[in-house]
Amino acid sequence: METDLFEYLQTYLTDRRKALFKEVLAQRTRHFTVVTEDVYQLHNTSAVMRSCDVFGIQDLHVVEELVGKRVDKEIAMGAQKWVSLHRYDSIGACMDTLRAKGYQLIATTPHDDSMMLSDFDVNNKTAFFFGKEDVGLSDTVLKKADGSIKIPMYGFTESLNISVSAAIILQDVVGRMRQGGVSWQLSEEEKTELEMEWTKKTIKSVDQIISRYYEGKNS
Repeated sequence: METDLFEYLQTYLTDRRKALFKEVLAQRTRHFTVVTEDVYQLHNTSAVMRSCDVFGIQDLHVVEELVGKRVDKEIAMGAQKWVSLHRYDSIGACMDTLRAKGYQLIATTPHDDSMMLSDFDVNNKTAFFFGKEDVGLSDTVLKKADGSIKIPMYGFTESLNISVSAAIILQDVVGRMRQGGVSWQLSEEEKTELEMEWTKKTIKSVDQIISRYYEGKNS
């Protein structure tokens, strides 16, 4: 990252905005991440993205193998500015990528043999997989995941909306993660890179401003 450009762009932000960026970055984590597989209702993807932002999850991985490119930048009420979105054409590619980054892969499913959410060990770096609204996760995820968890339910209904499930699970695991001895914070390098990204997304006509900056340096 170009330090001089970063410092220049920061002059376009208020002191309050700069302080807010640092405050939020101090609470961000990549210890947990979220994957949605072929979710076809845009409002559900939107709600999951907002939950990621609310609970400090920096990355959302969206697999669009069957439903096509449906993630719209307008759907997340601003959360797309702050949550890093990663898109995949196949579930296999997503799973391979996350394994390479050191994540264990956990399916969320109400099946009887799934572990109860309260019993899940938050010390492990984990990617939580959420599936389609009607049929849930694919057989590929269920067979290749390292394990599965479920939310306890006591009524007639056997499943929850994906966005509700994501919020419940994230609230639980993030809360326990913060109370334990897990090293969950971003590195200083990651914080700086994200602060630069957020700064660019905040400034209007940022491309023109950057062009003028380089023109001034080269003149």
